[in-house]
Amino acid sequence: MSLMIVGSSVAGVSTARHLRAAGFDEPITMIGEERHKPYDKPPLTKAMLAADGDGAPTSLVSDEDLARFAIDLRLGTRATALDPVRRLVTFNAGPEIGYEHLVIATGVTPRRLPGMDGLAGVHTIRTADDAFDLRSELVREPSVVVIGAGFIGAEFAAAAHLHGCQVSVVEAQNTPMANIVGDEVGSLLSNLHAVHGVHLITGATVSRFEGQDRVTAVVLEDGRTIPADLVVVGIGAAPATDWLATSGLPIANGVECDDQLRVVGFPGIYAAGDVACRPHPHYDGSVRIEHWTSATEHGEVVAASIMQQPIRPPAIPYVWSDQYGHRIQIIGRPSAGTLATLSGDACNRLAAFYGDASGVLVGAVVVDDPRLMLRSRKAIASRAPVNDLTA
Repeated sequence: MSLMIVGSSVAGVSTARHLRAAGFDEPITMIGEERHKPYDKPPLTKAMLAADGDGAPTSLVSDEDLARFAIDLRLGTRATALDPVRRLVTFNAGPEIGYEHLVIATGVTPRRLPGMDGLAGVHTIRTADDAFDLRSELVREPSVVVIGAGFIGAEFAAAAHLHGCQVSVVEAQNTPMANIVGDEVGSLLSNLHAVHGVHLITGATVSRFEGQDRVTAVVLEDGRTIPADLVVVGIGAAPATDWLATSGLPIANGVECDDQLRVVGFPGIYAAGDVACRPHPHYDGSVRIEHWTSATEHGEVVAASIMQQPIRPPAIPYVWSDQYGHRIQIIGRPSAGTLATLSGDACNRLAAFYGDASGVLVGAVVVDDPRLMLRSRKAIASRAPVNDLTA
């Protein structure tokens, strides 16, 4: 009863750990597209870029773990096709491999902009090698333009600022993260850039890059030109499902699963992590959540599903971001409600709570207050009235 995990990040490693803990004693093969052993992704825009750090990735498993869990880890290997009828996965090199159980944990792929391919100095951040390259670039204190003011872009802007770089951030929305936390809270959070001397340009989109072999400037649609010799594109990501195009699996916003992360109609196939779209009891329909905590939880769910063990209800979504010495935490889904109460600001323990039409707490944004974050998470899980929670 062999098991294959395609993807070697948090969801894949969590699946393997929980399977072994549950007594699964059959062979486990883990496929990793990168050259590195499994490592944690959040530090890519945090600790790995810090001026006072060593830049090393944070390992998820040691050599001893791999031996103890009897995981056959195959690095530098990319899945290119799936045949669910014959239960075979095809790769960029080497023979096809069969499976009894398959866990799809390929994550997401950063979105790119036209003209960036082949132009030196224009980067995305998704892998350890991306972080290595950017860290080496930051040492020379270049002029930096960040495209996108979500968490990835904002964290890189903060890291570049700490390296002594001149930084501009270009954001398509009039208010960064307004689609997630609303205009008022988004404005307060984005003020962190101004406080630290980072130039924020909102309501602007990129027309093209200038430069022959290396980028020299970013040109906006309104004609403005921003000099740059380092550009980071952080405009979101798409589920990494290209290799499943001919498989027949249900794919829309990621791989569609049931509440046990099983791909319905395809026995023995599961999805986990950023690539999985799953029903959630707190929200209408299925949701795909690109959060570290969800990826970890998914590994536990898949393992329990395979081992036919009880499965805990989904946890409340949670994500955090470290920017300019502050920790921003988003709990639940603020976009599922409207802002009910607000106190503080991004530099002074901001707390924002969101309620739905019936007054139930559905989301919160908390800055630098871990206890309030935990209270918020419990209150959202219990469907408490939004007015019950105060900073």
